[in-house]
Amino acid sequence: MARVGGRNTLFAWGVGLLCAGIVGTLVWLAAPLVPAGLAFLEDRTSPPTSEPVAGDGEEVADAAPSECRDLYSDSLWSSLVWADDSVLTPSEDAPEISAQGFADALAPAVRLTCTWTSAEGDISTTLASVASDAGAIAKTALPSLGYSCTSVAQRTRCTLDADGRLETIEAGGGVWLSSVLDRWRPARYVDETAERVWAEEPAD
Repeated sequence: MARVGGRNTLFAWGVGLLCAGIVGTLVWLAAPLVPAGLAFLEDRTSPPTSEPVAGDGEEVADAAPSECRDLYSDSLWSSLVWADDSVLTPSEDAPEISAQGFADALAPAVRLTCTWTSAEGDISTTLASVASDAGAIAKTALPSLGYSCTSVAQRTRCTLDADGRLETIEAGGGVWLSSVLDRWRPARYVDETAERVWAEEPAD
């Protein structure tokens, strides 16, 4: 059969123009995305090398102790570990203080509780998160329960010493630290644990 001249050529030109139009439209639509795509590729191939610093809108990592060992200096840790029949039990138990109504009202969110038992006696220390005004509340409420309260640096420390049992409750900066020392009182236990929690230099 004879081919009709020119028919296929016109059809090819029409298809070519249509394809060119489609490609041009796609390029026009994609153009605004090019800068964002290049930035993404740059981030993937050259990630930032510096850590975020305070004020950049990023949260600074919490430096508070995350396990019982972090609460103690080497010397204090050794004195606890080597005491006769010493056993450490880490947990997230609530503070073992006599002012339970006060603790319930403040509802400290326990991070860790370190309970020591030995032939000398028992010690329980709790580190928790609490409202930023907990120190001021403690200074007002606890004296009526027999505690004596003082200001230490930027926090409040309340102490109750009776019948061989020493209790301390410290609060400041959204942090709670309480200890109950029943008969067993290692030297500077209360001061050293607080120094570790609030990252203070040891007192002379």
